[in-house]
Amino acid sequence: MKSKRHAMILKLIASENIETQEELARMLSSQGFDVTQATVSRDIKELRLIKVLTGEGRYKYATVERAESDMQERFINLFSNCVISITSAGNIIVIKTMAGSAAVAAEAIDSMKWNEIAGSIAGDNTIFVAVRDGKSIAEVIKKFQKMMR
Repeated sequence: MKSKRHAMILKLIASENIETQEELARMLSSQGFDVTQATVSRDIKELRLIKVLTGEGRYKYATVERAESDMQERFINLFSNCVISITSAGNIIVIKTMAGSAAVAAEAIDSMKWNEIAGSIAGDNTIFVAVRDGKSIAEVIKKFQKMMR
């Protein structure tokens, strides 16, 4: 029963903007699950649900994976909007951004967690990306260019 309830919770939060435990309990009850607020609270902890901000400025329950996916999409948009040029020097990729945007673009890069990248350093309008293997430079640059489309 618990696994069915958890599956229903995941289905509900994927399709509805559920803001409170009480709202989630009501929706579960409407689906035939007899739950208390305490049960819903435990389920939220076990499923590791978090509250995320919606586009309307309200909060809703989401899985950590979904929240990270949404954040990654936002970082990609920020990256694509502020990068001016991408070049390389040895095993370093040099990314030029609009003034004051390098930190945001570097955060987007770091959030990708690409194995080819050892790390990045951001200034005001320049990012240095250290690539582990110089042979991977062209591949990583292509990935960056794909993010910009």
